[in-house]
Amino acid sequence: MKVTWKGHIVAEAPQDELISIEGNWYFPPHRVRTEYLQTSPTPYTCPWKGVCQYWTLEKDGVRSPDTAWSYPKPYPTALTKVGKDFSGYVAFWKDAQVSS
Repeated sequence: MKVTWKGHIVAEAPQDELISIEGNWYFPPHRVRTEYLQTSPTPYTCPWKGVCQYWTLEKDGVRSPDTAWSYPKPYPTALTKVGKDFSGYVAFWKDAQVSS
């Protein structure tokens, strides 16, 4: 599966490396092209997953705020609920397209 944004491939991985949580595909950090990610100051804490880190996608002066997110240190109960360690995995929405 891959994530494209403004004609750029931002992440790509076989589906068996991804984790699906609440209808979103989470990509392993090593499969994400971090040169497109800029840390966002947007705060959010999910009641059951924990503190979220948002990312703004940026390339050549074009920005898409808060289009990617991850949970660097999910709550232990979230890991149990999901059944896999998704620490640092990155999900995408808004302007990014996830396809197989």
